[in-house]
Amino acid sequence: MNQLAIVRSLALLAALGVPSIAMAGPEAGGSAEGSVTLGSGGAEADGKADGKSKADKEARKAARKEAIEAEKAKPWIKRHAPRRNSWELGVFGGVGVLSRGLGLRDDNLPFQRYGRVAPEIGARFGYYFLSFMGVEGELGVLPASAAGTGDSALMYTGRVQPIFQLPFWRIVPFASLGVGFLGVSSDDTAFGNDLDFLFSYGGGVKFHITRNIGLRFDIRQNLTEKAIGDDVSDSEEYLLGLVVRLGPKPKAKAPSDRDGDGFLDQDDACPDQSGVEPDGCPVGDSDGDGFLDTEDKCPTEAGVAPDGCPVGDSDGDGFLDDVDACPEESGVEPDGCPVRDADGDGILDDDDKCVNEPETPNGYQDGDGCPDEVPEEVKKFTGAIKGIVFETGKADIRKRSEKTLQEAAKVLAEYPDIRVEISGHTDSRGKHDDNMKLSADRAAAVKSWLVDHGIDASRISTRGAGPDEPVATNDTKSGRAENRRIEFKILTK
Repeated sequence: MNQLAIVRSLALLAALGVPSIAMAGPEAGGSAEGSVTLGSGGAEADGKADGKSKADKEARKAARKEAIEAEKAKPWIKRHAPRRNSWELGVFGGVGVLSRGLGLRDDNLPFQRYGRVAPEIGARFGYYFLSFMGVEGELGVLPASAAGTGDSALMYTGRVQPIFQLPFWRIVPFASLGVGFLGVSSDDTAFGNDLDFLFSYGGGVKFHITRNIGLRFDIRQNLTEKAIGDDVSDSEEYLLGLVVRLGPKPKAKAPSDRDGDGFLDQDDACPDQSGVEPDGCPVGDSDGDGFLDTEDKCPTEAGVAPDGCPVGDSDGDGFLDDVDACPEESGVEPDGCPVRDADGDGILDDDDKCVNEPETPNGYQDGDGCPDEVPEEVKKFTGAIKGIVFETGKADIRKRSEKTLQEAAKVLAEYPDIRVEISGHTDSRGKHDDNMKLSADRAAAVKSWLVDHGIDASRISTRGAGPDEPVATNDTKSGRAENRRIEFKILTK
């Protein structure tokens, strides 16, 4: 390496390793007193120029300590996460993997390749105005050599790049995108002197060991001019560095009581209104009914005397108690009372044509609520019906039964609210099961005849009684004849 290159290298390293601090002196005609101390707590002026008392400083110190303890109480992975308005200083070392077609050389010299790998050291300085984004500048040097001759060459680089990072944990993934320069200083036997534009992109991860100290690993691609052709060369960097982070410490405000009611804001449900137990809020009238909440049994519902609750509807019938004549009984218009049944016949007065006289439940006009008697023509078709006969041992109705059945159909048609049960009966001769079936079939045959002649089927039910309900002895021929019968019964329900 020639003397010029050595001088440049030393000057560059000095610039990287010795940051300058400019301190402004006092203005002309004035004077300065006291001293300035730089420490973990920032710059503090000695003396009493700031006008703050020792008690104020102690309060701030206690609050800061509380904030630090709160930081320690976080889960390990969330401690020391990135913060806005912070600075990062760093040094790094690593290797550059140089492109075979790297065009960084004096154009008047013959082309030769760089050695594939070059060590690298450097420094960086960044400012993070947001927790997830910042801008940094970076300078580095790479002692390289020519691949063919072994002649040394000092490469140097500088760039400015935004950093985008995930600010949630102490382990911080990031990406970068930058522009800058890549230069070389060497003898004419190597590459001569040259300076090219550089575009870079990459990413990496930071690990904050403490609030101020961390490690950083970068992988970066650098695009520069290629020696031959219009394409670009692509060189890589693998860097491991130390990070020193400066900036605002965790802050905590001393507990305050804005409204001065003795309840700290963090425990005060109404921090801007002076209040009382239990929550620090003033006694109010939440529902605006004129009853203070401490005396109002229904503080969220506007109400009336004596307890501040709204007028209720005890029986849930839609009539408020103050206008309900029967507040404990669900009722209807006009007074909120239930519809009564004055005569107790089960038919409410609204539907009862004879409010004070009970209905006679006999199956005839039982829905009108009035006492009545079954008409004589209807009575004729109750009990055993003479004149309905069947073929022996069968459910076939004999023709001579037509007259009786027609009369029955006429009566049922004339009184449409009459419902009847038709039951069939046999004597005791033969098997019991056969008689039960025969009696049921005969009752069904009568119903079928009536339905075929215009009577609604829903008004008629049937039943087979077999020999189980005799009306005479089965020991005589005449008794057995009486037991073989069809009965009509008026239904009341």
